Amino acid sequence: MPYLSFHISADVSQDQSDQVASALTEITATALGKKHELASVEVNATSAKSWYIGGKSLASQSLVTFYLDIKVTEGTNAKNEKSGYIRQVFDAVANIFGPLAPVSYIVIHEVHADAWGYEGHTQEYRYIRGKPL
Repeated sequence: MPYLSFHISADVSQDQSDQVASALTEITATALGKKHELASVEVNATSAKSWYIGGKSLASQSLVTFYLDIKVTEGTNAKNEKSGYIRQVFDAVANIFGPLAPVSYIVIHEVHADAWGYEGHTQEYRYIRGKPL
């Protein structure tokens, strides 16, 4: 499982939303080793008039930027995996939306296994249940 909340400072078509969800799911699976079927992606579009970098509206700068907030279970990825993931995501988003403002953020939150889960069970419970006796 990861949960991905993607925010972009542009109007987004259904095709672009589909591309973002597909790209993020694929990169999350390959670069971070997460299961495709457990990746939950939310795509949010915000007007460039309502997004600011350095105190200036992106609309006035003719820029597009994004912010990806991804949550994964703590300790399941090495530094080099996370670094590669950040590069791949930035490149994929640029491929979909064109040149991006350098101030485009990707934040990987590592959440304790006992603090989140799905289907009514924590990730810690799943880990313990999967261990052989």
